[in-house]
Amino acid sequence: MTENLVVHDKRFSALTLPNVFLEKHHGGMKWAEGPAYFPHGDFLLWSDIPNNRMLQWAEGLGTRVFRTEANNSNGNTRDLEGRLVTCEHLTRRVTRTEHDGTITVVADSHDGKRLNSPNDVIVKSDGTIWFTDPPYGILSDYEGRKADQEQKGCFVFRFDPADGGLTVVADDFVKPNGLAFSPDETYLCISDTGKSHDADGPHHIRMFDVTDDNLLRNTRVFAEINPGVSDGFRYDIQGNLWTSAGNGVQCFSSSGDMLGEILTGETVANVTFGGPKNNRLFITATTSLFSMYVAVPGAK
Repeated sequence: MTENLVVHDKRFSALTLPNVFLEKHHGGMKWAEGPAYFPHGDFLLWSDIPNNRMLQWAEGLGTRVFRTEANNSNGNTRDLEGRLVTCEHLTRRVTRTEHDGTITVVADSHDGKRLNSPNDVIVKSDGTIWFTDPPYGILSDYEGRKADQEQKGCFVFRFDPADGGLTVVADDFVKPNGLAFSPDETYLCISDTGKSHDADGPHHIRMFDVTDDNLLRNTRVFAEINPGVSDGFRYDIQGNLWTSAGNGVQCFSSSGDMLGEILTGETVANVTFGGPKNNRLFITATTSLFSMYVAVPGAK
């Protein structure tokens, strides 16, 4: 077993590979975030928030700058048409990059007031776009621009491209952050990273039931994260959740049992699955982009 893996439950051994190692692909970022894999080109995009740029990595080709003046982009994902969807701190909006390179604004306001600073984003199989809106991008000029909060709270939103409607689906978070649907989309997990600015703040992942009409019900704490907070996470096809933490990546079973860890030596911000077989876990840590092959593919 590689020295980067820590097994807490024997089930973790079946999810990992004994003959692989943690690979470092790039360094020098100030805060690496928002990894998104694009299978049509076999490449990864991610954000370097304070450096105000997005980077692209491909096997055998290395890293290049994908976008400069990226509006302090944070979370990224693909929509059902393979287009890039991005959370932007500086402009306080969610955007979509069309196939011709033009940028469409998905959402930048709610109830006539500017969003806080959209953080992480996912797309459901019905095409709806779900994103979190904590204030990190308006707390200082480091990851955006210091500004007053206009929203009454830090909400989780659902955008419906069919009618352009933007709906608050959760309004009781301190700082909502990462989010991911279970493989069958019957559950949604959302992290609260309130501990980032309050030692007594929440540092857990909450789980919700998702109704047929895309409402959230029956909230409960899925897992507490130590050390650090759960900034971003993804499910594998078996329903295990792989999340960022202060010491690397932590893996939890579908029932919330800690199975094991991947130690990176840096605080991890986010993860995503990728590669031709979707069995490569890409990891954006503080200054570095890592990956490790695992024994289970990520959920589509």
